[in-house]
Amino acid sequence: MSESEPPSSNQTIFLIGRNSRGQWVAQARNGLYGGLFISRAAAVSYAMFESGHNPASIVATPETLELEVAGLQPTSAPQSHSAIDAGEPVRRAA
Repeated sequence: MSESEPPSSNQTIFLIGRNSRGQWVAQARNGLYGGLFISRAAAVSYAMFESGHNPASIVATPETLELEVAGLQPTSAPQSHSAIDAGEPVRRAA
């Protein structure tokens, strides 16, 4: 597939942009996966890897892009946080 050729229908399209806090976001258009990155280069590198190195599947957007991953349900805080809330000392990993 050449770089000027559009992605196939089964190719995942990635959106690259910044969220409202200025962080770089790469997200699959279908919402199944993505991530927050410290730089645009890191976001593009992730999208390139996930798309099989097909630059035609990456779309930069000037609009605010908030990371939303489909299928994730909010969970309650892990039990380990209750020790912090109770004022108990926190042990550091060695």
